[in-house]
Amino acid sequence: MELKIGLVGCGTVGQGLLEILDRKRDYLKDAYGFEPRIVAITDKLKGSILVPEGLDIRKLLALLAGGKRVDEYFREGATAEIMDPLDMIEKCEADVIAELTYTDIKTGEPATSYIKKALRTGKHVVTSNKGPAALHYGELSKLAKQNNLHFRIEGTVMSGTPVFSLCESGLAGNEIREVKGILNGTTNFVLSKMELEGMEYAEALALAQKLGYAEADPTADVEGYDAVAKIVILSNVLLGGELTPADVKREGITALNRGLIVTAKEQGFRYKLIAQTRKSGAKIEASVSPQKLPLSDPLAGVMGAQNALTFDTDLMGKITIQGAGAGKIETGYSILSDILAIHRRLSAKF
Repeated sequence: MELKIGLVGCGTVGQGLLEILDRKRDYLKDAYGFEPRIVAITDKLKGSILVPEGLDIRKLLALLAGGKRVDEYFREGATAEIMDPLDMIEKCEADVIAELTYTDIKTGEPATSYIKKALRTGKHVVTSNKGPAALHYGELSKLAKQNNLHFRIEGTVMSGTPVFSLCESGLAGNEIREVKGILNGTTNFVLSKMELEGMEYAEALALAQKLGYAEADPTADVEGYDAVAKIVILSNVLLGGELTPADVKREGITALNRGLIVTAKEQGFRYKLIAQTRKSGAKIEASVSPQKLPLSDPLAGVMGAQNALTFDTDLMGKITIQGAGAGKIETGYSILSDILAIHRRLSAKF
């Protein structure tokens, strides 16, 4: 079954998705009967293009790798104006819109407006953008249901490591009582280096920045804001909450030093920045803070830039999943997994 896809944003994640679609084209067709057709792309920096018959993905990737723009696809040196994403979403004939723009955790814009436009014009939506999912999940999922559409957000919490799909299918029938884990690879990398190599906080952070794990301004990571957004999403999607980032108690890792970490290790503990949400009756409480975990805790063994989550369920007890929480191909895969989920459901109707 062919599925027409439009991309809003063609940066790291968008190009990761395109690389996967190109590399695994034959496998996806043979294994799943999945034949994607990229019919539209709009990007703030790279231009816009509408191609109803579908783009040659390999040609497009070569163009982008050469520093060219999307709108040079047909004619080198073209300088077509960038189409407004809202116009592109309305005009294109896509079945699915992949919303892959930058994250604004304070407002969720402009991504939320793009998602609403897609859902109101009859298009399914997949996104790895934490802003809309953390701030407007209830509204957006309701809008999708009203229009008999899918709104999927696998990549918003642990990149391509399956979280929502695991709970949706693998843990179906379980009541999830608590979710607890490591949701920020930058802070986990920093804490790992402080313990394993005896680095002080500033030295470990500088290394994380040098290796590309941390931004020039690492505030969102080290002060816990990134993890806050993710635990809000988990609270609202898996526990049925209506939390906002302001409802989450937050503490970052900036007060930790090598002495505290060494002492904890001598006592049989390991510091991790833990995001946690728990449901008690109708009340949901969420927090992000450094915690001393016993070395026997599965989360304590997660080192480097890895992420992990432990689900406390009523039927299966505690289940822990570990994997990459970021990356071009990994996050691109999260978009593919959501698109494949939509494809399976649409195919089942025929």
